[in-house]
Amino acid sequence: MSKIAEEFGIKQALKDLGLNEINNGTSTGTDWFSNGEILESYSPVDGALIGKVKATTKEDYEKVITTAEKGFKEWRTWTAPQRGEVVRQFNDELRRLKEPLGKLVSYEMGKSYQEGLGEVQEMIDICDFAVGLSRQLYGLTMHSERPGHRMYEQYHPLGVVGIISAFNFPVAVWAWNTALAWVCGDACIWKGSEKTPLTSVACQNIAERVFKENDVPAGVSCLISGDYKVGQMMTTDDRVPLISATGSIRMGKIVAQAVAARLGKTLLELGGNNAIIVTPDANIKNTVIGAVFGAVGTCGQRCTSTRRLIVHEDIYDKVKDAIVNAYKQIRIGNPLDENNHVGPLIDKDAVKNYQAALDKVVEEGGKILVEGGVLEGEGYESGCYVKPAIAEAENHFEIVQHETFAPVLYIMKYSGDVSDALKLQNGVKQGLSSAIMTNNLREAERFLSAEGSDCGIANVNIGTSGAEIGGAFGGEKETGGGRESGSDAWKVYMRRQTNTINYTTELPLAQGIKFDL
Repeated sequence: MSKIAEEFGIKQALKDLGLNEINNGTSTGTDWFSNGEILESYSPVDGALIGKVKATTKEDYEKVITTAEKGFKEWRTWTAPQRGEVVRQFNDELRRLKEPLGKLVSYEMGKSYQEGLGEVQEMIDICDFAVGLSRQLYGLTMHSERPGHRMYEQYHPLGVVGIISAFNFPVAVWAWNTALAWVCGDACIWKGSEKTPLTSVACQNIAERVFKENDVPAGVSCLISGDYKVGQMMTTDDRVPLISATGSIRMGKIVAQAVAARLGKTLLELGGNNAIIVTPDANIKNTVIGAVFGAVGTCGQRCTSTRRLIVHEDIYDKVKDAIVNAYKQIRIGNPLDENNHVGPLIDKDAVKNYQAALDKVVEEGGKILVEGGVLEGEGYESGCYVKPAIAEAENHFEIVQHETFAPVLYIMKYSGDVSDALKLQNGVKQGLSSAIMTNNLREAERFLSAEGSDCGIANVNIGTSGAEIGGAFGGEKETGGGRESGSDAWKVYMRRQTNTINYTTELPLAQGIKFDL
């Protein structure tokens, strides 16, 4: 155990989460272990080895899917409020273990401890939402055109749901999916990121304890581990009717094609290239707060991170100077130390991509306003700490058109009215999150109109980063079109059925068709 891990209580956190003995790859209620290659989890905080797990083999996967299918057949017969009660108890455990799980998220992924706690809070919030939902899985009743008939819709559990999550939110996105899927009556198989395997095992441990106490059938919560090859076992498996995948656009296109080839369903949450429009009527102080957190929070490794700042020419210099000065106050270092704002990138490959992006924007004619670079020396031994950077750029630059998963913010001008800014904002292939800073009602409403932002999330006077449970989360275009978390996102985890009941002694046909015998 490293010095940082000892100082900030990681050893105790691992113990609290049941990670002193890791039973990786199990499905709830089973005793077998994964038998694949060893996955080593190194912390980007200090480069130390946290622990090891075994990857899932094809044989292991077959045990998982068989157990999940069997568990689903019993789980679907439980009433939705009964399933909701199990999720409520799971939520109680999350509340009890919020601090150790938040610490592990911070140490294994590299985000600040406050953000780690916030991620666990998202798990708690979605469980609250799901428990209420367990008594609100509503259908519709329609009037039939045929006398003596009743029509209605109802929703049934879909089956086994496959969940593929990314390293940047190693626990919350799983909970967004699984809490809803569980109350809907589905079994879940989760492939967490191979970059953050211990947080996945910790969550499975929590679920396993609660499920055993409630005699939940084995297989309702399953975990598999490994690289993309393990994910392919699910995406090509027609026993898994829905794949919910979070990650890069490149990954999403591969998953979409594989699942579509077997006519399965996908819920895709892919990349973002998110912009804040700053109009002459903006509150500059709030703009700076929203833009800086959006650009550097999680070290720029959120799908909702602010990538582009589109500022009206009349206030461009004022906003630029305020943002540049704010960056001087950013403290970079050990994310478990709450005095720091920004932790490390996930690994050295991410560092290379960050450096390549800064080189590319200069090559294309951009100007560096806040210099980047890799930090070295005491406290930065992992080689994953970088300086958040700002570059003046044009929207059409190739590097600006792509998402760089790092703290690189591109700032650019617009002239004219808000429609000119919207052309720039919408002029990328991604469509996840967007924001406008303005006190002008007409500008705000134009931004939110059908001819305004083309993103799945459109905010006024807050930044692009951060979403509350309750609203559906997701984006358009190459972001994938999926919706998770709140609103009616639960419907994707269920199959819809239309029912017509004839309670007469006759058999009239629809549309007035006559068919006499």
